[in-house]
Amino acid sequence: MQFRELPCYGLSMNTSHYDAFRAEVRQWLGENLTAELREVSERATSVFIDKPHTLAWQRILATRGWVAPHWPADYGGPGWDETERYIFASECARAEAPSLAPMGLRMVAPCIMRYGTEEQKAHYLPRILSGEDYWCQGYSEPQAGSDLAALALRADRDGDFYVLNGSKIWTTHAHFANRMFCLVRTSRKGPRQAGITFLLLDMATPGISVRPIVSIANDHDFNQVFFEDVRVPVSGRLGEENQGWTVAKYLLEFERAVAYAAGLHAALGKLKAAAREAGLLEEPQFRRKISILAAQIGAIEAVELGVMAAIASGRNPGPASSMLKIQGTETQQRIQELAVEVAGYYAAPDQHAARQPGSGLPALTSNSAMIAAPHYFNGRAASIYGGSNEIQRGIIARQVLGL
Repeated sequence: MQFRELPCYGLSMNTSHYDAFRAEVRQWLGENLTAELREVSERATSVFIDKPHTLAWQRILATRGWVAPHWPADYGGPGWDETERYIFASECARAEAPSLAPMGLRMVAPCIMRYGTEEQKAHYLPRILSGEDYWCQGYSEPQAGSDLAALALRADRDGDFYVLNGSKIWTTHAHFANRMFCLVRTSRKGPRQAGITFLLLDMATPGISVRPIVSIANDHDFNQVFFEDVRVPVSGRLGEENQGWTVAKYLLEFERAVAYAAGLHAALGKLKAAAREAGLLEEPQFRRKISILAAQIGAIEAVELGVMAAIASGRNPGPASSMLKIQGTETQQRIQELAVEVAGYYAAPDQHAARQPGSGLPALTSNSAMIAAPHYFNGRAASIYGGSNEIQRGIIARQVLGL
């Protein structure tokens, strides 16, 4: 499979340094990414890799100090600039490395760095980096998803504890996690956003129960988490009481700050390989669909590079991040739709057991056909999480059009 090297227009361009850095990353990945972990990535049907596999890759990356590309060196990150991070992401996509769980490394960790006490930073950040703590996100509730300010999970103050009652839903990997970062309702006075508090809690606390939600793809990524008189120490609060909305908004910046182009280039390469094998690349109409996708990915890449150049120079990228979230996720979904079209009726059999890495079970179809339908089903969520694309369009309408 052919991957083109991603340019870095608009970013720092010490060409010889970055060429050497790319070569170093590519060589290291070639020497350290095992065949077993490549199989995990090849058979993945979700952006979330199961805990045993993601931690195995995290431990390997830790030997090189590359677990947290976006962390500053003071907290154990490599101290890379935006160009180096982009090169690293593109090389990982090219090598088909599995993704790491984002809930700790990319979501709650930056919030702890900004809003945490020195004690919280010293306790949590090394454990996130090592994988000792595996996090899940307690945001959505049965009646509060995109309208997150409608959340109702009660947290009543009782001395040095908050007592939690209610539930969270669509909680990714709660069945794996030993930690949760959670939004709770500590006041009903004033605007809805004003009574929300951000807590860090231990999933082993008495009164917490986890109920699995099995998706249409027959995968177990999501859960509903129930809280019955769960006592969480006040010391687990991140930021001030009733100021959790500020922390939550900061976290969402990192949840949405995903570089899509590298993964989209890789996904398009796999789609073309499957289409070539099926003889569809000879059909003009199908080639037209592929060409449109390639142009869209090129446009996404150009915007990403502009956003990263803005960040590198200390400027706010503004609504461009919302535009990237829309275009990145919807292009991803179009690739998944075409993958089902390429597989045809071979996408129909549910081969859940056979597609598990290391199962050794014979498959009825090619790998691309085996994962096409579950990948498509799971991919529907991409335009919902991190703030639905409808909400992102509203942000663009307000910030760009003044509506």
